[in-house]
Amino acid sequence: MQKKLKLAVLAMCCAPSAFAQTQTDSIGYHSEAASEAAFTFTEAQLGEDDDMTQNVTIVNSNTDIYASQVGFLFSPARFRYRAFDQKYNEVYLNGLQLNDMESGQFRYSQVGGLNNMTRNQEFALPFEGNNFTMSGMGGSNNYNFRPSAMPVGHRMTLSGANRNYTLRGMYTYSTGLSEKGWAFTGGVSYRWARNGYVEGTFYNSLSYFLAVQKVIGKHSLSLSTWGNPTERSTQGAGTDEMYWLANNRYYNPYWGYQNGKKRNSRVVNDYAPSAILTWDWNFNENSKLTTSFFGKYSMYKSTKLNYNNADNPHPNYWKNMPSSYYDVWNSENSTYRTEQAYEDWLTSYNYWRASKANRQINWDRLYYSNKNAAAQGGDAMYYIQARHNDNLMLSFASTFNHQIDKDKKVNVGVLAATNKAMHYQTMEDLLGATQFHNINTYLISDKYTATSPEAQYDLNHPNAVVKEGDRFCYDYNLLINKGKVWSSYTENFGWANYTIAAKLGYTSFQRDGKMRNGLAADNSFGKSKRAEFVDGGFKFGSNLTLGRGNVLSLGVGYEHRAPEARAAFMSPEINNDFVQGLKNERIFSTELSYMYENSWLHLNVKGYYSRMTNVSDWQNFYNDDSNSFIYVSMTDMNKSYYGAELGAKFKLASFLDIKLIGTISEAKITNNSKLCYMKSTDATLYGTAQTGDNYDYIHNKGMRDSGTPLTALSLGVSYHQKGWFIDLNCNYYDRIYLSYSPNYRFHKNVKNRNDVMKALGQPIINDVTGEIVSGALDQAKGHGGFMLDGSIGRSIYLKHGSLSINLMVQNILNNRDIVTGGYEQSRSGYTQSLNVRGYSFEKNPFKFYALGTNGMLNITYKF
Repeated sequence: MQKKLKLAVLAMCCAPSAFAQTQTDSIGYHSEAASEAAFTFTEAQLGEDDDMTQNVTIVNSNTDIYASQVGFLFSPARFRYRAFDQKYNEVYLNGLQLNDMESGQFRYSQVGGLNNMTRNQEFALPFEGNNFTMSGMGGSNNYNFRPSAMPVGHRMTLSGANRNYTLRGMYTYSTGLSEKGWAFTGGVSYRWARNGYVEGTFYNSLSYFLAVQKVIGKHSLSLSTWGNPTERSTQGAGTDEMYWLANNRYYNPYWGYQNGKKRNSRVVNDYAPSAILTWDWNFNENSKLTTSFFGKYSMYKSTKLNYNNADNPHPNYWKNMPSSYYDVWNSENSTYRTEQAYEDWLTSYNYWRASKANRQINWDRLYYSNKNAAAQGGDAMYYIQARHNDNLMLSFASTFNHQIDKDKKVNVGVLAATNKAMHYQTMEDLLGATQFHNINTYLISDKYTATSPEAQYDLNHPNAVVKEGDRFCYDYNLLINKGKVWSSYTENFGWANYTIAAKLGYTSFQRDGKMRNGLAADNSFGKSKRAEFVDGGFKFGSNLTLGRGNVLSLGVGYEHRAPEARAAFMSPEINNDFVQGLKNERIFSTELSYMYENSWLHLNVKGYYSRMTNVSDWQNFYNDDSNSFIYVSMTDMNKSYYGAELGAKFKLASFLDIKLIGTISEAKITNNSKLCYMKSTDATLYGTAQTGDNYDYIHNKGMRDSGTPLTALSLGVSYHQKGWFIDLNCNYYDRIYLSYSPNYRFHKNVKNRNDVMKALGQPIINDVTGEIVSGALDQAKGHGGFMLDGSIGRSIYLKHGSLSINLMVQNILNNRDIVTGGYEQSRSGYTQSLNVRGYSFEKNPFKFYALGTNGMLNITYKF
């Protein structure tokens, strides 16, 4: 498939170029192929998985070359605008905000498959004026789902690809606004793959859209509903050792053979039926009131293979790695540098390389073990659990837009929303076993037994037998309410204009536990206290026209932002406790930009700086050093984001452009945050606010935001003439950091590691100064590199309608060495008795690599 894609690109690039028709290309215009590439990559591969949480940011601009291109141009590397978390990119629909109320992020899968509907949108960069909000720090988008705004007629698209899905069909029909004031739009699409790009994955998704609008005089009512029930399997990250052993950058440990057929242990079912009712009231030519009501019930389920009083069944478990037997990194580790250690390494290596089945899940063995356990009356040793994150969201927004005169405009808006987030776990598949008990087996030790009250996940139903479909382990709701009022004012002075905007908001949330956990018998069942925050801020943006195509722009803003409910509870699966020291984030941001435009050059240069204080972060992970889950909260964190952006378009001819796009940025923590963590085996708190043996702190100063290139450059050529378009872009990515492990940087663990390494003559703490040796806690990075992307297509006007054919190919040269994300391991390189292990966790971070040559062929007929 990849060879065919390369040949197709080379052949089509040799197409005749002697066409006379010229196509106008504005700043905000993208070829159909480019727009399709951006949206397809985003919805299919980013922001849908709990283990791939870093979304790209889709931004655009009619005046900024850089912002108009980066959203799709750098999407193969999961580029995020200015490295901001996606929660700072606000997404609206008919003036109503769609970002998830628990995490703050917008999941693009919510509008998956609705490519034709989401083309109609308004963009606003951080300091640009708009009609629907005070723009977010990462920009804001506003989709228009009114049927009268959709392109009139039929549109049919058939696509073939070698990405997450291989086939796609879409059909859309829109009537436009009739003489009687009615407009209708309907659409359906289907995406499918029996085998995705990554082995062991599949994709199955249906999307629908229905909308009706009625215009009565100065009033308009529109109702739109949509959804995309999806079932798909996912890819797991791997270490370079795993990829080397499998001879495959896309080795996927999540699947295995069952009765000779492939089965993936990580399957996502996602469906979020949504509806919005919008009332537009045009008082006159200068005044308009837009009011929208929105409702959504999302059902998200993600499965995972787990085990109980048994060996870890995952093939990528560190004890299954050859390097766990022989230390390939440290020549001073004599314990794991013996002849026997090498023989064990060789045995493991040969096992991994002998067959593909050896490095995948052995489903048949798991069923065999469970049936033996069932025959003896025991619980399931292996099972498939399903984590559910369901949401019921209701919201309201109303915006008044008034044009005071030709140079002055004012906007005022209000928003109110409530959300019920339902988190629980169910038994998906007992894998041949007959029973399982709702008991915390991680807790069983010299201190607790299986009959201890503390071992009960639900004291209201002790020793409950769990069957398939039953809830177990945890069950709680997060109840979230938000409100906001905002306003903006814009004024033009001919040679200058400015926009000032402000907002004031309210946020509250609380936990409602449905199980009485034995570790928090009096603080887990029922509702917690309510946390309440008042936030707000302002922004000022100004443009000065200096004449002869020169424009200077300045933006400055300051705001308080309420913490997200996702990071507000210490251990939401166990108890009602809030994170200690929870505060509003404080954000200062500014930018200075210069634009120059003449007949052959459009240039944008921009510098920006943002500083955040009181930032909170929350993580949880399993640590087999202590055989427990660790819940980690980091507060009072300070972060800085700054950098430079360049965009230039050179018009060599009416049909030929050269584009230069690039950014060099920084995004890092500037202090050691306050720390609090808890182990799921004893519910004891450790951290900065604790005393004695429970006191600990973290060394996370200097850690960078992960999962996005902090340096990205592109040189592109764009040819558009007489219905043909050819785009070729050479992109370069660098400084791609992996998500850092807090556990690795807890001072207790740093001290223990120093004691272990000192015995090998490699201390990491200077005995004289007490300072950590430079480089000892450096954050893991991924390899960057060059990627060549291209697209070619033709638009043909027919007697009845038009036909568009386009081919998009990413990574034409098949560079499989570019890392797009990943994370450091959270285990320690030493045992509890402080003996060094053979396996080096710090040398083996988990990584995702950019897909090799991949593409999509689209054929679209419009009539």
